[in-house]
Amino acid sequence: MNRLSSLFYLIIIALSSCSAGSNRVMVYPAPDNEPLNEQYHVSADGVDVPVYNAKIGNADKKLRETAMDNHANSHLYYDVAGFASFDLLNSPVEVSVTVAQDVKQAKILPASAGITPVVEGKKVSFKVEKPCNLTVEINGEHVKSLHLFVNPEETDKPSPDAPGVVYFGPGVHELTETIELKDNQTLYIAGGALIRCANDTVTGSRTPSFVVSGSNVKVLGRGIIDQENVHRLQPRNMMVVNGDKLLMNGVILRNSCVWTLSLRGAQNITIDNVKIMGHRANSDGIDVCESHNVLIENCFIRTLDDLIVVKTFNGTAGNITARQCVLWNEVAHALSIGAELRYDVDGVTFTDCDIIGDHCREWSLRIFHCDNGVVRNIRFENIRIDESVKFISLWINSSMWTKSAERGHIENVVFKDINLNTPPAQRGIELLGFDADHAIRDVTFDNVTVQGKKITDKDITANDFVYDIKVQ
Repeated sequence: MNRLSSLFYLIIIALSSCSAGSNRVMVYPAPDNEPLNEQYHVSADGVDVPVYNAKIGNADKKLRETAMDNHANSHLYYDVAGFASFDLLNSPVEVSVTVAQDVKQAKILPASAGITPVVEGKKVSFKVEKPCNLTVEINGEHVKSLHLFVNPEETDKPSPDAPGVVYFGPGVHELTETIELKDNQTLYIAGGALIRCANDTVTGSRTPSFVVSGSNVKVLGRGIIDQENVHRLQPRNMMVVNGDKLLMNGVILRNSCVWTLSLRGAQNITIDNVKIMGHRANSDGIDVCESHNVLIENCFIRTLDDLIVVKTFNGTAGNITARQCVLWNEVAHALSIGAELRYDVDGVTFTDCDIIGDHCREWSLRIFHCDNGVVRNIRFENIRIDESVKFISLWINSSMWTKSAERGHIENVVFKDINLNTPPAQRGIELLGFDADHAIRDVTFDNVTVQGKKITDKDITANDFVYDIKVQ
């Protein structure tokens, strides 16, 4: 290769790794050798946006539950959805989605986004005016749908060689060891970067792919962390946080082997605009365990197991808020507390969230209490649910997860401004205390509606160990 040809080749390589965009959007190219989705073609402001694949729960309910229960082989049971991501620099932006067949109907979720698409032949078009997490359903295809992540402009982008920065640029990165983030470090995963985590074949370690153990840590970027190559014979969490003052923003977490993002004894945590998709058993989205002062906002989560859940294995938890999230519930719970509640939980708010899909065998909104902690001051409010198999449950008893000899208590729970668009497929509202000394007390239902109609006392099933129920 002569000098001129070499220079031309280097220019082509450099251009292929650059972001594309207009004055309204920023689009990041897909890394080489990453298979892209063939069902959907997406453009934003006339710029092509790569559509990735995400393995999600199988459309067949029995196969989804098989994946949940057969841990060793859960990776075999899945369908494939698409997802695309871009940054919104100026609004509004015209987005178009093209498919192979004529479009007879199209729906943009969540409905609260207020977006009505225009259908023309094989194309669906609509305007986006602000950052949001949308799902596009075409011709009634709600399982293998398209998830569209519209990010705000990226403003906190570190230099690759800045002190304390662990930088992954565009392209594929293979990761077998654990990366631990300590005080004042930043993990940056650039748009167009894909970190492929695998098992540690050298030491056989089951430590998480990433551990945040320090204070004042940031995890930023527009790239993807993927655990497709981590198998259940040597399971490892994707990311465990046990530090203080974490800011996590913008990244995409895909195909976790077990729990995706686990907070264990963490403090002062902000998780903003994080997207999580998983299809295997125990692939929980965000587990907040014995942690305090936690804010989860603007996230999208679609996993086989629990989406956002609070637990207390080794200490108390409190002052936890999850808001403005879009959730797709496959088998377990959408917004929940439990099962493992061996210490007290005081102060959890789930608010302004959309549950756009719920095909579970568990419950949409639940406190699942099978240990001895006291759970109090819990609010579920301003939640919009498109569909639900089992709607609301507060429950105290023993289960396979029980470790405590005694049962606990549930006190002061408010359900306010919650609307379920369709009647629950199996069960509505269930409140079941354990006994008179381990009871559920002070539960308020304020403007809880099903298809716009307020519930009444008759819509609630409660046993003798539930006291002070208010319906208004």
